[in-house]
Amino acid sequence: MRSISWVVVAGLAIAASGCSDYDIILKKQTEMDARLEQLVQGSAAANQRIAALDNEVKELQSKVRTHSAELDGLKAVAPQLKDLNPASPGVSELPSAPSPVIEVVNRDAVPPDTDAGPQEAYMKAFGKFSSNKYDEAIEGFTAFMGRYPSHEYAGNAQYWIGECYYTKRNYPLALEAFNAVVKNYPKGNKVPDAMLKIGYTYFNMNEPAKARSILQTLVDEYPVSPAAAKAKERLGRH
Repeated sequence: MRSISWVVVAGLAIAASGCSDYDIILKKQTEMDARLEQLVQGSAAANQRIAALDNEVKELQSKVRTHSAELDGLKAVAPQLKDLNPASPGVSELPSAPSPVIEVVNRDAVPPDTDAGPQEAYMKAFGKFSSNKYDEAIEGFTAFMGRYPSHEYAGNAQYWIGECYYTKRNYPLALEAFNAVVKNYPKGNKVPDAMLKIGYTYFNMNEPAKARSILQTLVDEYPVSPAAAKAKERLGRH
């Protein structure tokens, strides 16, 4: 009898260890997904800056051509003015035209209270998430969605709010946030991931029937998504 109890205890310890290991793996996967999205969004931001600088260069080149044309016109008129009254000191020598002054505006020097745009606002909130400052990240993503409700990143922001709550083990609010992704952004690219995390959240809330149901729906509706592959793996464990 005593030996049986030790077997039970050992089994429970192994099971608990397995769950702990799975939680660690899940957290690492989330961190990798976050870093990947940060790289993608950072690349998009860099492309936008390059495009803005390209437009600025083109504007400067246009101004230079305009000033050059005006200067050529003045040079062409100068001999004619001199021939009209060669004795007049006022027109004998035409003063040289001043060189055009072109001011280059530094777009990075944005005042603190100026709206830096949706890309910068999103990346700032994402930076808070990557730094494990989840409360600040939630505030940042919430503010982003309030200011840019129809932006293409709005669904992503809603998803990462759910990830913040999930990491904080606030499962009711995490469930609410992930459900909002599916409901409010049905065509967004984060819907499969949100459905996956809804399933995980239900498992953590001891509601396995609901968890299996949403994960199976994910597999059926998004069979080739990476989230569906993870869902299949989790369904196989339960």
